[in-house]
Amino acid sequence: MPHNHTFSSDFILLGLFSSSQKGLIFFSFIVIIFILTVTENSVMILLIHRESRLHTPMYFLLSHLSFMDILHISNIVPKMITDFLSGNKAISFAGCGFQIFLSLTLLGGECLLLAAMSYDRYVAICHPLRYPILMNDYVSILMAGGSWLIGTVNSIVHTVYTLHLPFCGSRAIDHFFCEVPAMLVLSCVDTTHYERGVYVSGIIFLLVPFSLIFASYVQILLTVLQMKSSESRKKSFSTCFFHMIVVIMYYGPFIFTYMRPKKYHIPGQDKFLAIFYTILTPSFNPIIYSIRNKDVLEAMKNMIKSNFLHKNF
Repeated sequence: MPHNHTFSSDFILLGLFSSSQKGLIFFSFIVIIFILTVTENSVMILLIHRESRLHTPMYFLLSHLSFMDILHISNIVPKMITDFLSGNKAISFAGCGFQIFLSLTLLGGECLLLAAMSYDRYVAICHPLRYPILMNDYVSILMAGGSWLIGTVNSIVHTVYTLHLPFCGSRAIDHFFCEVPAMLVLSCVDTTHYERGVYVSGIIFLLVPFSLIFASYVQILLTVLQMKSSESRKKSFSTCFFHMIVVIMYYGPFIFTYMRPKKYHIPGQDKFLAIFYTILTPSFNPIIYSIRNKDVLEAMKNMIKSNFLHKNF
């Protein structure tokens, strides 16, 4: 009978914000980050769609990254905003399930997509003559589609299993969204076997892609060191450095959260770490991967110029 109780009851998201002045400042900061993230990533998708010079495998993958980031932050922050403004922190069983499903789909898909993007950069810099063969349109579509598909399949498995766990005690989730590690703490059954499954998924979606990204950038840096032009070396070093910062910001907290046993999880710590891979990284991705790029800046200027001329004539 406890299972019927589980399927008919709401959960409570305790959230991030307190009702103090600090809580209001933090709330305002998150709202600004949300607006900026959606705007930045929407502009990136529009630019890549409109500008023919950006119709390359690299920007095709970037457009999928931007779309994932928009969906991911929109899956979490609007609920946080409404909870704070209304004071009602309840989330339905179905709503919680949807948050878990979409979050895991996008987190898993983005892990694979970031690895695909690092491979694209590796081929472009280390094997430029073979780039048209190794990274053609078909390969980029396969990479993007595979990221979505594998992320979705993995998410379905974990969402279904998590929602079938009996929650006999408190239904208050000490988090700002429904996340698997936070849900496991509420379960009144032994989840040791399932945690091993989460660990295996962590190896596939976190450790393997992160290792591939790291190896790709090591090879890129070794190739860059052989460049004769100091300006090219400086530019490539700068690009690699910023890319790795964002990758570590994303994978580091993600690995720490999902690859620890349930007994080592601290709610306050988990909430803090989740901010990095759910809110901050989606806001940094378009800046680091795209807006710093000369082609993107040129495309942006052309779009602004064409819109200005269109209005005046």
